[in-house]
Amino acid sequence: MTGGSADYRDSGLVFPAGFTFGSATASYQVEGAAGEDGRVPSIWDTFSRTPGKVWNGDTGDVACDHYHRWQSDLDLMAELGLGAYRFSIAWPRIVGAGGTVNRRGLDFYSGLVDGLLERGIRPVATLYHWDLPQTLEDAGGWANRATVDAFERYAEVVGTALGDRVHTWTTLNEPWCSAYLGYGQGGHAPGRHEPAAALAAVHHLNLAHGRALQALRATSTGSPEYSVTLNFHVLRGVGDGADEAMRRVDALANRAFTSPMLRGRYDDDLLADTASVTDWSFVREGDLADIHQPIDVLGVNYYATTTVRLWDGVSPKQQNDGHKGAAGGTAWPGSDTVVEFVEQAGPYTEMGWNIAPEGLEELLVSLKEQFPEQPLMITENGAAFADEVAADGSIDDADRVDYLQRHLTAVHRALAQGVDLRGYFVWSLLDNFEWGYGYAKRFGIVRVDFDTLERTPKRSAHWFRELATSGVLPA
Repeated sequence: MTGGSADYRDSGLVFPAGFTFGSATASYQVEGAAGEDGRVPSIWDTFSRTPGKVWNGDTGDVACDHYHRWQSDLDLMAELGLGAYRFSIAWPRIVGAGGTVNRRGLDFYSGLVDGLLERGIRPVATLYHWDLPQTLEDAGGWANRATVDAFERYAEVVGTALGDRVHTWTTLNEPWCSAYLGYGQGGHAPGRHEPAAALAAVHHLNLAHGRALQALRATSTGSPEYSVTLNFHVLRGVGDGADEAMRRVDALANRAFTSPMLRGRYDDDLLADTASVTDWSFVREGDLADIHQPIDVLGVNYYATTTVRLWDGVSPKQQNDGHKGAAGGTAWPGSDTVVEFVEQAGPYTEMGWNIAPEGLEELLVSLKEQFPEQPLMITENGAAFADEVAADGSIDDADRVDYLQRHLTAVHRALAQGVDLRGYFVWSLLDNFEWGYGYAKRFGIVRVDFDTLERTPKRSAHWFRELATSGVLPA
């Protein structure tokens, strides 16, 4: 073992037999083929084509062209020794104009699943990674209860088509982002600034999760596992009122999802905090029972910690919201006392997010304490850095290797404390369309040249291959 106990730079650590090492992507970020084979527009098509919303006017029209290059991408996954691949299904490819089922979209994902299985890679399919069909947004989007019904029907279609072969179903990816960044803060599609709509979206996303789980169980003929992926705020408080600031954000960011999904309730403090915005009358009888469905694994996404304080009236320093870490300055619904998101100490990734592996260990141990019977899976963890291509074409992304080593050291320490953690998915397999940042930020362990679309594994990919094939943390 090398490295000290404080810096999380251990090596030689042995992971348990059967621990899954995989990588992840999302449909709008990698697929491209935005107008092909019956795919209809999504809210991200609309948002990215709206001037000023995405860096450089970038869109996902082509992205990584994974839709056409998926077989060679699967070959690359096999070469990297991945045990599983977490991908998302594009709802706009499955349900076409007028609500008709698009067979060509189903055929694409059926081929992808078969290709993974042929290569010995377990398919982990996410139903929703933010690409809502635009027609549903036009009718109110996630603030409209009818979207839940549409999502349930979509889950039935996909479960029937793929549920004999998918290893793990994930209903939603990071509903926090969909609700708060999409309908409250406005930095994500559909770009709305409506606090009451954001809270309605929270509930309807929760309800969609529960109803989709029931639909998937009713239609899947194999023996898949069932999950949801949440991005958790690991909180730090500063100043007078630090505990209150952390409580408020924990209620809105974390417990607004874990309490209904895993406990069957909305917590009283959340309802009280948001009473000036909504009376929660969109919660109907039977909804909480529908939401509170058993899951086999809880997906955990972690990138950075979040530091908060109660605003003292001084002009606040607002932190870059990104899409994983802080919550976008002061744009939180229902806070009579404003919570400020404070700039944190470095070092930072290219996203401006602090590097804090201890936060991952803390989060995993905390989830074990809160939900002792619930198995966990890290479904995203990774970092964007300004990768440099050497004269010979290689990419020595030492910062990313160091980031991964430190966070996987934290993972191993959590395992040693008895956390029932089943695996780790690095974000991301490929450099891709990074939402509001367009193609300016690179998270991939594989470089994509966005002019030629050529793939080049970075040093981090070779490092991760050594880990995935040996189960031992490399130096």
